[in-house]
Amino acid sequence: MKAILSPLPLLALPLLSLAACATGGKEVPVAVRIANATPAVSVTARGETAPVGTPNADAADDPAIWRNAADPAQSLIVGTDKKAGLYVYGLDGKTRDFLDAGRVNNVDLRDGVTINGQSGILVVASDRNDVASAKLALFRLDPATARLSTLGKVDAGKGEAYGVCLYREAAATYAFIVLKDGTVNQVALDASGGAPAGRIVRSMKLGTQSEGCAVDDRTGILYVAEEDVGLWRFDAHATGSTVPVKIAAADGRNLVADAEGVAIAPIGEKDGYVLVSSQGDNGYVAYRLSDDSYAGRFRVVDGPKTGDVGGSEETDGIDLMLGDFGPDYPGGLFVAQDGHNATAAQNFKLVAWDDIARALGLPN
Repeated sequence: MKAILSPLPLLALPLLSLAACATGGKEVPVAVRIANATPAVSVTARGETAPVGTPNADAADDPAIWRNAADPAQSLIVGTDKKAGLYVYGLDGKTRDFLDAGRVNNVDLRDGVTINGQSGILVVASDRNDVASAKLALFRLDPATARLSTLGKVDAGKGEAYGVCLYREAAATYAFIVLKDGTVNQVALDASGGAPAGRIVRSMKLGTQSEGCAVDDRTGILYVAEEDVGLWRFDAHATGSTVPVKIAAADGRNLVADAEGVAIAPIGEKDGYVLVSSQGDNGYVAYRLSDDSYAGRFRVVDGPKTGDVGGSEETDGIDLMLGDFGPDYPGGLFVAQDGHNATAAQNFKLVAWDDIARALGLPN
């Protein structure tokens, strides 16, 4: 994520345009980027989490959602404070647990994974405590207590750990770790024994700094955001091609650099949408999974009344899961890191998928 920038009113555009420059190392003002981008519809968040514990810093980064099928309103969100560790939140936004894990950047989870001989919820974070040697930090999430327990770490390659996403293929569980230089390592995970094990089964490469990723477990496709370049997809199968296919360019219109968090809305057997955080203009972009075509863009804005939940800006990580999450999120839940949370520390905003789909005119 770039340095925190306060959103600026469009009325400031005439003055800002004199200073706006994409060359010479100067930052293009966010109001200019918003003005140049393809128009976006607006939605409001229905909830938000408590701020992370690290104030006055780029700290909150990436969320992962666990859906409680037996009691959807009791679902949980795991979020990173990349300066300190992992939080667990309820859908009411209250902190349920915090685990001091140091510098963990991105996070993902999968239910139904064998952990110490029993089926459980596996949480995996990209561990950057050693910037020269990437690690995957593994945890177990107890749904009854909403508490995390440490399982251990596995090696994930040379370089700085950045993004992470999980993939289930038959009986195997894989983590894709995105290193800061654009290297993507696929790591076979085994948490069934006393200590977790990991083995790099193959590597892929994008040209420049990359981070956000997500895998469609139905189709075995990995999506990765290269921050200044755009969105790519790979074959996620362990024996598949390592050649990337570009879905969308960070063209300053539909997708405005940095391209950051990635999440998937699966619909039916193969259809749905992949969403990307268009950090440069405080937006989010949807592309159809069936043909990679552009489907629309939206922003999360302040609620209309005093006391409403605020919007989100400069978003790093996002997550999305469809299905019943209780009365506030009956069709699915979208969670976005908020990089500029008014005067408080950064946090995560909760948006109903129904509101997003309705605003974009998408079937759901």
